[in-house]
Amino acid sequence: MGRFPVYQSPDLDEVEQRLRSGLQYHGYLEGDPRALIQILTEDEKAVKEAGLFHDAIARRLRRLTDAAKKGLGDPVVVEERFRVRIEAARGKLPCPWGHPGLYPKTHVELERLDTGERLQWTDLSIHFIEAHGFYQGAQSPYRLDPKKVIGILGLQPEASSPPIPPP
Repeated sequence: MGRFPVYQSPDLDEVEQRLRSGLQYHGYLEGDPRALIQILTEDEKAVKEAGLFHDAIARRLRRLTDAAKKGLGDPVVVEERFRVRIEAARGKLPCPWGHPGLYPKTHVELERLDTGERLQWTDLSIHFIEAHGFYQGAQSPYRLDPKKVIGILGLQPEASSPPIPPP
């Protein structure tokens, strides 16, 4: 699984506990009884079966987020295929894995114009995918099912690159 965990460890137990905490974090594992390692493993499998890597998905979401930011809250059409809009709130959120830095409180909505399919995510969602291969729990309001994301965005294997190994 590359740089992503392959077993439940005490460190991952601590992360899972923070992700489930209703006070500090925002429903990242809401309504999902599965262990964090099971969620990570199932999503990793879906991404690999599509011939992709997490960083390719995160990169695409980041480009769409950047395009939405240019609209200053108004919808923006990207590539004549997507309508994206961003809302920003005051404040920032930390990574539950303990990475340094804080992530802006954003809410990005995407609609695929030809099918009407929709996605929503945050800046922290992009970090979760890129750094941890984490697409959030099944009932999370920001769950990005890898198969759905790949399909809606039309991602192809040649658009991906291998993950960068940790230092």
